[in-house]
Amino acid sequence: MDSPLVTQLFRQLFSYRASQCVAQRARPIVASARHAYIHRRGLATRYREGETSRESNWTPRVHRFPFERAEEFDRYPTVTADMLQGRKERPRRVKMLLRDFIDDSLYNPHYGYFSKQVVIFSPGEPFDFNAMQSEHEFHQQLSRRYSDFEDALDTQEPNDLRQLWHTPTELFSPYYGEAIARYLVQDYMLNYYPYHDLNIYEMGAGNGTMMLNILDYIRDVHPEVYERTKFKIIEISDALATLQQQGLGHSTYARGHSGKVDIVNRSIFDWNTYVSSPCYFLALEVFDNFAHDALKYDMTTAEPFQSRVVIDSRGELFEYYSRELDPVVQQFLERRDASCRDYPHPLQASSLMQNMRSLFPLQGSLSIPEYIPTRLMQFFYVLYHYFPRHKLISSDFNKLSDTVEGINAPVVQTRFKRQMIPVSTPLVHQGYFDILFPTDFGVVEPLYTAITGRFSRTYSHEDFMLGRADITETQTKNGENPLLGWYKNASVMITI
Repeated sequence: MDSPLVTQLFRQLFSYRASQCVAQRARPIVASARHAYIHRRGLATRYREGETSRESNWTPRVHRFPFERAEEFDRYPTVTADMLQGRKERPRRVKMLLRDFIDDSLYNPHYGYFSKQVVIFSPGEPFDFNAMQSEHEFHQQLSRRYSDFEDALDTQEPNDLRQLWHTPTELFSPYYGEAIARYLVQDYMLNYYPYHDLNIYEMGAGNGTMMLNILDYIRDVHPEVYERTKFKIIEISDALATLQQQGLGHSTYARGHSGKVDIVNRSIFDWNTYVSSPCYFLALEVFDNFAHDALKYDMTTAEPFQSRVVIDSRGELFEYYSRELDPVVQQFLERRDASCRDYPHPLQASSLMQNMRSLFPLQGSLSIPEYIPTRLMQFFYVLYHYFPRHKLISSDFNKLSDTVEGINAPVVQTRFKRQMIPVSTPLVHQGYFDILFPTDFGVVEPLYTAITGRFSRTYSHEDFMLGRADITETQTKNGENPLLGWYKNASVMITI
């Protein structure tokens, strides 16, 4: 068990303040209510008196590839995340693609971040926004509930490494889920009722709150639709699947929903059942944790090089770039070039910036990294092959702060003693760090159409909620509305 060693490492992360390795922290929770918040997942950390940022003296490992060990590394086998599913210990003496390293770090059933570390905050009773004076008061109440929630967990089992984060589904329950339900019922009544059932699939359902909010709304407001409703959750995490099952409560005859819901405990990428009926597929805040590949480009020839990760006998991580592109990356580049007119690219930098980079001897002739959503592309192929009559409802972050270097680069962050900290590389100890990416909907939308043959539309989070949520329920006394004001950096993409 590696907990004592990991705890010692994490203490170093928070021991001192320095500036060489950690980006400046986000604003504390008591910031101005009129600030346009750039959200990730965790509650912003409170600073000590006199602090303006939460930083650390921890210097990340040097990941520069040790060419003198190339012969040794050549003997290491190449593995994939699928090959590591049965391993209980983090691998050593192996090579893998970056997307497989990220996939293994997040989803390995024995040591992955979502399998073992994550706890999703639940505020308990819904917030009474109408009784609050302002959005600032909402922040204060949220902060208190966060502390109370974790205090209760610590009473049962103290854990300095607990990875606690929240979702809009939980913060704005039941109103956020009811907005999704209104869209589902409206579209279903218009296009499929009464000839087909309302079939809903949700991927990565967290605590199961969205499912419950949707089913409660349909049962109470549209009982005739509820009779035709079937809800299926596809959940990769064993722990969350168990939690979702517990939340179903009683049978439908006793105001529960157990007769309406089927929970499938597997990865969506292992799905092999053909669904011929019309269905709605919910993918809310899951794109950000789909593994990406990384590319760098030769600044002279524009040739792409793909990232690979080496893990040596001591568990040290090294990254190198190879001109050999695997078939999935080649497929993505071909699809993107065929379907997207314009997108950010490392070689779009001005010639002046390229010349400046060439002055630094350690930079070499390769560009900054570009992170490409290869796993998301594979998800679209799952929809195409197994859910041909689906309608997708997805939401995710379109930009993030404190990202590592690169285009479409991720935030890599962890939590220690209730403090959140971002680090500067995705090559981190597997399972203890959240690795989340922004979604470039300008690329994703045409890519989705090119693969599935279905068209979509993208809304801002605020615009989608304005058209479907009961915003009178989330408005404070001074007219501010946290449901609309929060998540300015999120978008909603739906199939039309």
